[in-house]
Amino acid sequence: TDNIVHCVLARLPDAPAGTAGISLFLVPKRLKTGELNNLGTSRIEDKMGCHGSPTCQLEFEGAKGWLIGTPNRGLNHMFTFINTSRLGTAVQGIAAAELAFQNSLWYAKERRSMRSLSGSKEPDQVADAIIHQPSVRTMLLTQKAVAEGGRSMVYECAKIADLMQQAEYAGDDAAVKQHDGRLAFLTPILKGFLTEVGKEAADLGIQVYGGHGYIKDNKAEQVFRDVRIASLWEGTTQIQALDLLGRKIMLGKLKPINEHAAGLRAQCTPYLTSSDSQLRSHAWSVLYH
Repeated sequence: TDNIVHCVLARLPDAPAGTAGISLFLVPKRLKTGELNNLGTSRIEDKMGCHGSPTCQLEFEGAKGWLIGTPNRGLNHMFTFINTSRLGTAVQGIAAAELAFQNSLWYAKERRSMRSLSGSKEPDQVADAIIHQPSVRTMLLTQKAVAEGGRSMVYECAKIADLMQQAEYAGDDAAVKQHDGRLAFLTPILKGFLTEVGKEAADLGIQVYGGHGYIKDNKAEQVFRDVRIASLWEGTTQIQALDLLGRKIMLGKLKPINEHAAGLRAQCTPYLTSSDSQLRSHAWSVLYH
């Protein structure tokens, strides 16, 4: 487009010290008159990965901006879209896991080495595919569990967001508050957990390829480099932990975690006496943990 607007955190002249004095401003590339605002690029960042998404360092010294919302409440306003970005970053983690799994599965079916310890699986071939090796299957199943389980977690949050939007349209403030609280509780969990296991799944992708995974031509290492940022931007994993424990659980006087545990118990209870031994065992395992 002809214009770009930036949401920038900055201080008003009389702002108090610390984070309590930060405000949010809208700073456009072009002013209403059409002339360029006084901002520019000081450097292009040379990153470890995500080379398809170039980033830069911007300088706003002397630029004109317009206050968004209430003075000195910039961080509060910013988090209205930061939380959405954190869920998007969680999706980045499971996307990397899915890509690593697809690449690893193909390679494990094609790469042949040795014979299976439990006996030859493909006697007409010079060697068995490595997918028959238990350790390789463990890595593949770990990647698959991360991708599919993570996708389910994201779907749950998407459903909650839809329910909250429906409640807003219906004017049900109590339901909006309930869904918003639930989403706020789950956001740091998804962002922190799915980006970390996404990294692990990408790393396993390199491991499945063996030495070939360390070579750029095979693209396995690119998945790891690209997803490495996910546990850093939009708040590191450690920040997510502080947010979950300090802001969500402790400030909520344990109510969010108690409600979450109660929901899990309600889901598990019907299966605790199931005739299916595996389902029954899994239900007890979830309940214990």
